[in-house]
Amino acid sequence: MSLIERAGLALLHRTDPERAHRLALAALVAGLVPRAAPPTSERLATTLFGLDLPNPVGLAAGFDKNSTALGPLAARSGFGFLEVGAITPRPQPGNPKPRLFRLTEDRAVINRFGFNNDGMEAIGARLARRPAQRVGINLGANKDSADRAADYAAVLTRCGPHADFATVNVSSPNTERLRDLQGRAALAALLARVGEANAALARPLPILLKIAPDLDDAALADVAEVAGEARLAGLIATNTTLARDGLASRHAGEAGGLSGRPLFERSTRVLARLSMLSDLPLIGVGGIGSAEDAYAKVRAGASAVQLYSALVYEGLGLAGRIAEGLDRLLARDGFGSVREAVGIGRG
Repeated sequence: MSLIERAGLALLHRTDPERAHRLALAALVAGLVPRAAPPTSERLATTLFGLDLPNPVGLAAGFDKNSTALGPLAARSGFGFLEVGAITPRPQPGNPKPRLFRLTEDRAVINRFGFNNDGMEAIGARLARRPAQRVGINLGANKDSADRAADYAAVLTRCGPHADFATVNVSSPNTERLRDLQGRAALAALLARVGEANAALARPLPILLKIAPDLDDAALADVAEVAGEARLAGLIATNTTLARDGLASRHAGEAGGLSGRPLFERSTRVLARLSMLSDLPLIGVGGIGSAEDAYAKVRAGASAVQLYSALVYEGLGLAGRIAEGLDRLLARDGFGSVREAVGIGRG
């Protein structure tokens, strides 16, 4: 991490976490972050869901919810692909503040945002001006919706023409009863509705499903089977957790989803289990803060990874450092490409 980046993080950590997030986005848009093209090499370059990527390190949904910084992110972050959202049909403010907490001792974050976003019309208009880099959309539903499946389909219809892939997010713990959509029957019905909307697009997208890390083996098996039947392009494992094991921070008892370092082992176990239940490509998310962490996800079955919470502690340059470090680890172990390493360590 550069001295400038370290100083910037120190200043951001002296202010409220949600305000610091807004300031980080503003700094990106203002060009205050140095340019950093996505690192790439023969080992890092990969194809996922038919999409060519310079490297397999992506930005998870949540950082740029409203698609306000896609250009700067593409030019200055080092990520191989980006995901925006979650996006809901109508704008909504989300849950009351405070709703974002740093758990510095644990290198973790708790959030209970509740899908706060500008809505699909505003975000769709911004996506229409997106950069050439691969961009995905995270589909959500309004908190007061009477038909959440219709909400997911509506967002896909509005924003899908300006994206490269779409993620069905049924795993956020911060919208009441949203995780109920991970049940077998509800999930099958939802994915059928999304599939119909996708088929109606002039250019149908790869559709992914993002799951929670708190599912048991039986629920994971159901998810894998339903995802296969729905002919999804892939799965993302995982979203944030409701577990609070072994935390030291004073904010450990806050309600919401926990992300960051404490999620790494739990999310990686779910990823490895899912890779044995499904032949679909997987994206590994949860607790990644180093190239070694990313490599462990790949070895557990991930074809690509995403990160977000570690940026709070390591800065935006982390993406490039992870990609470069992953390249070195692949070379050290004799792999000619990241694809060769996928799943070799899941045991």
